[in-house]
Amino acid sequence: MTIVKKHGAVAVAVTLILCAGAATASAQATPAQSTPAPPGYVELVANSTFGNVTSQAYGGEIGYRVWNEAQLYVEGGVVRNAATSSLDTAAQAIAAALGQLQPSAVTYFSAGIRLPLSTHAKVTPYVIAGFGLAKVKKDVAFQIASSEPITQYVTLGEDLTGSQNSPLLNVGAGVAWPVWQRMVIDFQFRVMRVFAEDEGMNIGRGGVGVGFRF
Repeated sequence: MTIVKKHGAVAVAVTLILCAGAATASAQATPAQSTPAPPGYVELVANSTFGNVTSQAYGGEIGYRVWNEAQLYVEGGVVRNAATSSLDTAAQAIAAALGQLQPSAVTYFSAGIRLPLSTHAKVTPYVIAGFGLAKVKKDVAFQIASSEPITQYVTLGEDLTGSQNSPLLNVGAGVAWPVWQRMVIDFQFRVMRVFAEDEGMNIGRGGVGVGFRF
């Protein structure tokens, strides 16, 4: 098992454990003990990402209750380094000879439904699903020993350069934990499927959001 798969498995396991614990706590609580949560929230998010490469992602999310407990959410962010299997293979083959590789990036936006599984406990487990758009930028760059960009001497092919807008599917789960008044910590895991025209990719995101309910 690779390091990427190990980290992804750990992130999934931690999220499932938190959700299970929250569900157990909510089952033990009574409606009289609970206080209705505010209908909206906004948060900043920092994630570790897993896929063909490991990296980081940063973004923001906002949501508001639209029906019963279901919330409409909108999110956006940037994955600093992401690659399809063929892009990663092609880039690493050149990087092995030249010594330095700069990553590509994915800018994403999605919207959909975030559904709390219970509102009767202090912590709130939830599931989330939505659709959106991803801009995949194949901004792969190499440098030679003299620190000059290799593009001064050769032209990279379309498999290593250019950008493309593609639809994406976003699913995940998490646990929202109110820590102080309306401030909340969101332990989350997401999986994005980017439906690129030439080759799709899966990007796992596990991390923490810090936000406020309103």
